[in-house]
Amino acid sequence: MTDTERIEGGRTAHEDSQLVETFDSFYSRQYRSVLALTNVLVGDRAAAEDLAQEAFITALRSWAKISQPEHWIRSVVSKMAMSWWRRVYAERRAQTRLYQPEGDIEEMPTESEAFWAEVRGLPARQAQAIALFYMEDRSTDEIGSILGCDPSTVRIHLSRGRRTLATRLGVDE
Repeated sequence: MTDTERIEGGRTAHEDSQLVETFDSFYSRQYRSVLALTNVLVGDRAAAEDLAQEAFITALRSWAKISQPEHWIRSVVSKMAMSWWRRVYAERRAQTRLYQPEGDIEEMPTESEAFWAEVRGLPARQAQAIALFYMEDRSTDEIGSILGCDPSTVRIHLSRGRRTLATRLGVDE
């Protein structure tokens, strides 16, 4: 093998090609569901697309080190969604201090949008657990792996989130 056949990290071009193909397969298989999860967590399609793409770029850069890519990518987008909300909240507070908008009346959301808006109003871990459970039909074990907590903690987050949602939406738990 010649030096020109070697690429960054000591891999051959062929090995690198296989690595990219593996990531491409993962990306093709997972992008839509990761985007849907991100959209539910942030409630803004454009922001969700940006965050999902950023998570996949991060995954590609660390691809050789990731042992459970499906859980890893969901953990990353969950954390990114929390950061996004912190940033949005800080921006809104700053805008409120600087400028009081006239307040246009927005259209009423559909039932699904209203529900997910309520989910986004829950504490972060409860919202993440509910989104992963109901949007992706993940088990509590999988959610625990994604969020980095024990499955029993996931069940607590789900229970508290459901109870809060039932109260807010006026339905029986």
